[in-house]
Amino acid sequence: MNAPIPMIDKAGAAWAGSPPDWIAELASLADRDGLSGAGKRIGYSPAVVSQVINARYPGDIAKVEERVRGALMGLSVDCPVLGDLSRNQCLDWQKKPYASTSAHRVRMFRACRSGCPHSRVKGDGDAER
Repeated sequence: MNAPIPMIDKAGAAWAGSPPDWIAELASLADRDGLSGAGKRIGYSPAVVSQVINARYPGDIAKVEERVRGALMGLSVDCPVLGDLSRNQCLDWQKKPYASTSAHRVRMFRACRSGCPHSRVKGDGDAER
């Protein structure tokens, strides 16, 4: 029986021998922890991790890159509310819906939607709730 091909080798083949640093980091994590473990770490499904490593992901590859750089490579941003924050945590805050149950949550919701330079949220008028 043949041994499975390491993800780092798949990345090299899919990305013409020289994958970007963040792809190599993701592939190495997938080799250590499996696709499920890598997916949990960056907030994506194992299928997305596989597609990204194999250069076949049809979605927003830049967003995946930001999550990998934040979760695995120490990329941080200067959040106007929290200060130094990992990029993947920044993206997590941006996904949260408005909730008036916490003043902190309201501040984060508004900051993410009112011109924060790190926000990927489209301004939809919700910042004034």
